[in-house]
Amino acid sequence: MPAKEEVVERLKQVMDPETGTDVYSMGLISDLEVEDESISLTFTPSSPFCPMGVQLVVKVKEGLKGLDGLEEEDIDITVEGHINSEEINQKLDEGEL
Repeated sequence: MPAKEEVVERLKQVMDPETGTDVYSMGLISDLEVEDESISLTFTPSSPFCPMGVQLVVKVKEGLKGLDGLEEEDIDITVEGHINSEEINQKLDEGEL
């Protein structure tokens, strides 16, 4: 099982290209849970129209891969009122993004 501190360190490696700040420090990651061999978290883009939102989630997923003991990562994108949030989450779950 990966340690939560190790997960946070990986998240701090994913930088928002517009601000140069990592997604964890920006507060874009919430509901972070590390249990057994899985990680779940919620990613909230800085705005509903963030052009890099989906790409940042892909980078988060890539950054978490390879953690010792990690079998599964569950990342949800949430943007209140975002018309495509369910479709984006479905595509991420199916590995299309």
